[in-house]
Amino acid sequence: MKHRVLLLGLVAALGLSVMFAAFPGQFPLKPAATAQVPPMTEIDRAVGQNAARMIEEGRRIFRFDTFGDEVWFGDTLKLHQAIEGSKHGGVGPGVSPKTALAVGLKVDMDAIPPALVEQLKAGKVDLDDPATTLALLKINSVVGVTGFFNQDGSLRSIGVQCAFCHSTVDNAFTAGIGHRLDGWPNRDLNVGAILALAPNVQAIANSVGVDTATVLKVLNSWGPGKYDAELNVDGKGLRPDGKSAATVLPAAFGQAGVNLATYTGWGSVTYWNAYVANLQMHGVGTFFDPRLNNGAQYPAASKTHYGVVRNTPDQITSKLAALHFYQLAIPAPTPPEGSFNKEAAARGQVLFGGKAQCASCHVPPLFTEPGWNMHSAADIGIDDFQANRSPDKRYRTTPLRGLWAHQKGGFYHDGRFPTLQSVVEHYNQTFKRNLTDQEISDLVEYLKSL
Repeated sequence: MKHRVLLLGLVAALGLSVMFAAFPGQFPLKPAATAQVPPMTEIDRAVGQNAARMIEEGRRIFRFDTFGDEVWFGDTLKLHQAIEGSKHGGVGPGVSPKTALAVGLKVDMDAIPPALVEQLKAGKVDLDDPATTLALLKINSVVGVTGFFNQDGSLRSIGVQCAFCHSTVDNAFTAGIGHRLDGWPNRDLNVGAILALAPNVQAIANSVGVDTATVLKVLNSWGPGKYDAELNVDGKGLRPDGKSAATVLPAAFGQAGVNLATYTGWGSVTYWNAYVANLQMHGVGTFFDPRLNNGAQYPAASKTHYGVVRNTPDQITSKLAALHFYQLAIPAPTPPEGSFNKEAAARGQVLFGGKAQCASCHVPPLFTEPGWNMHSAADIGIDDFQANRSPDKRYRTTPLRGLWAHQKGGFYHDGRFPTLQSVVEHYNQTFKRNLTDQEISDLVEYLKSL
C-alpha cells in the first residue's frame, strides 16, 4: 500500500511537470521574493551583533591605534622633536600646519571644535606657527598621527596609524582639511620627507647597514604618495637604473574577496597588516614569516631577525581580526556623476570582456582572479625588479574598482604609467590586441566607471 501511494505521488508530480511545460504562463509560480522570510534566530542575532562590534572596533583601530609604535617614531627616531621645534622644546624650526599640509598630512574637520572652525574661516589661526600643529595634535585631528603629551603640555612622543597612509580627506573645508575617507591612499603624503626630518635617522641606517647620508638620499627619492615597505628587509633603496625603489601607496578599499593584498603578493590583507604593524610601523607585537630568514634575498631582515618577532605585552595581535574585518567592509567608492562618458563606458565594457580580453585576468565582479592572482613579469610585459623583491617573484592582478579615486601618482606598482590610457596602450601593444584609438578611449571610460 505504501509503495502504491508513493507511485501515485510520483505520477501526479510528473503530470504537473508536463502540464506546466505544455501551458507556459498559464500557471504562474509565486515569486521567490514574496516567500516568507524565516525569523531571526539567536545565532543570526549573534552574528549581526558580532559584525557590528568588529566594524566599530576595527574602525577605531584603523584610525587611532598606534600599536605602540611611538617607541620607534618618538623614543628612537625622535620625530616629535622635529615637529615641535626648538621654541617648544624640540629641535629646528618645527612643523607648521602649512608645512604639514605641504607634505600631504591631512586634517579631520570633524575632530575640530566649532569655535576653532570659525576662527579658521576668519583667518584668525596662525598656520605658520608650529604651536598650531601641536594644538591640532592635542585634539587628535591630524589624520593618522597621534601626539603623546606630558602633563605640562609639551610633546613627549609621536605615533602613527594605518590611516596615516591609507586615508585622506574630501577637502570639504579647504585643501587638506575635510571629512575622512578611509581606505583611500594618500597620494599627497610624502612619507620619505617626513621621516627625513627625524633627528635620529641613524636607527634606520643601522637596520639596513648603510650610512645616514645614503638613508636621507633614499628617503628623499620617494616623493609624494610613495613608500618602500621592503627597504628594511632587503636594503634595496634604489633600482638598478638609479630610480627610487618605492611603490605607490595602494588603495585599502574594495579588498573583500581578493586573495593577495599587495602589488607583489606577499600575503593576504591580515598578513600585510601584521607585517606593516610590526616591521614598518615598528609596533610592539608578534610576527612570523620564515621566508625573511633567507639571508640571500633578505639580508637586512635576516640580520635583524624579522622572521620571528616576539614582544610582551603584544599590542598588535589582538587587534588584527577586527582591523581585517573593517578593511574588508570598506567598499570601493562609486564614481561621481559626470566623471565618465556612460555611452563610451558601455562600449568599453563589451571590449573589456571581448576583443581586449581584460576580463581573462580582471574577472568581474572582483576584477582580479579568484584564487592565486599572480603573474610573472613576462606575463604583463614589464621588468621584474619589484617582483623579485617578493618571496614568490610575481606581480598581483590588481582589483580595478575605484580606480577613479586614485589616479594621482600613476598606475602599476611604481606609477610608471601616468594615465589609464597609457596602461591600456601598454597592454594593446604587448598583447597585440589591435585596438583602435576609439576603442582605447572607450575602455578608459569603462575603467573610470568601475
